[in-house]
Amino acid sequence: MSQPSAEGARAPRGWRRRLRRIGLVLAGLALVSSPWWGRAGLQHLAFFKVRRVEIQGTRYVSPDEIVSRLRADTSASIWDDLAPWEQRVRGHPSVREVRIVRRLPGTLVVKVTENLPVALVQAAAGLVAVDATGRSLPVNPAAVDVDLPVLATRDTIALRVLGEMRGAQPALFARIGEVRRLAHGDFLFRLTQPSPAAFRDILAAADISVERLSDLLPVEQDLVHRQVRATELDLRYRDQVIVRLP
Repeated sequence: MSQPSAEGARAPRGWRRRLRRIGLVLAGLALVSSPWWGRAGLQHLAFFKVRRVEIQGTRYVSPDEIVSRLRADTSASIWDDLAPWEQRVRGHPSVREVRIVRRLPGTLVVKVTENLPVALVQAAAGLVAVDATGRSLPVNPAAVDVDLPVLATRDTIALRVLGEMRGAQPALFARIGEVRRLAHGDFLFRLTQPSPAAFRDILAAADISVERLSDLLPVEQDLVHRQVRATELDLRYRDQVIVRLP
């Protein structure tokens, strides 16, 4: 019996390699074009209908409010355009940014970055939560713990400083219970409880910054180390922290 030649054996294998390459090219073209044909087809499959909405990143905003703004009923598909949903949620005054991602087969994950409140301001109806720009936020103190500094008015400088403090010095921010304006525009920052060095009041100039407020921290640590009690720290003088003793 005659044996097949080496050239004849290589020929089928060569065709198989060519067919495999052609198949890979076609699959790549299908994958690249799938945004145009794939989503349109998948939108009509019941398997991909929205059955669950997961809210992430909220503290002051009720997840029910986000779901209500989303308006994604059971007829919606997770392959629908996400932009209109994101735009609706972004319209909430307490939402700074939002991103929605799909989780197969039927879940929308809504990732929210909140516009955080920095103070409670006196108003005719009572205390109102506001952000660092003075905008009112729909925060319900009965539904969420709102432990924020209290201001008599929407003082733009005080709100800006509190906003910066909340981001850069959250531990110090958490200790501020009240901010008042004094004569000549100076500020009084009152702590919610005495510091380890016993003082409750911090005086600051009208152009106070969060960096300047941070100068009191090493002074406070030194007072504690030396077991010295103070009644007040004064930051109104450039490059100095004045400690007033009992």
